[in-house]
Amino acid sequence: MRPRVIFVTLVLVLLGIFAAANWSLIMAPQSLSLVFTRVEAPLGLILLITVALLSIWYVILSIGTEVAALLEVKKYAREILALRKQAEDAEASRLAELKKLIQEELESLRTHLGERITQSESTIIDELEKAGNTLAAYIGELEDQITGQDRHPPPPPQR
Repeated sequence: MRPRVIFVTLVLVLLGIFAAANWSLIMAPQSLSLVFTRVEAPLGLILLITVALLSIWYVILSIGTEVAALLEVKKYAREILALRKQAEDAEASRLAELKKLIQEELESLRTHLGERITQSESTIIDELEKAGNTLAAYIGELEDQITGQDRHPPPPPQR
């Protein structure tokens, strides 16, 4: 319980004990002035009823305030849940876009890498063929020199 509710309850209990202890004095009739007229009535009872009505009014106002606060909290909780869902949807959308972008980039890199590998293979094959031809020519020249046959005379001097 809240401290003010405890305080009001304690005051009302003490007031009830006081009223019970002095009930005969509370019920004693008095001559009361209502500005325009005079009335014979128990002043203590009138004051006790006034305090009781004010206390009931305070409790009703407190309950109304609590209900309003709870309704506002509930409204804010709904708004927070809606915003959280919206944020999660936006995050999921961003992640999906990022995944799509990464997949497109990987596909582009894969294609580019495949082209580069094909080009490199072609270049290596050409270089190996050139090296093989050069090596075959050297081997042929060496055979000619070893066997003494010169099947390929040197080219004529250029002028």
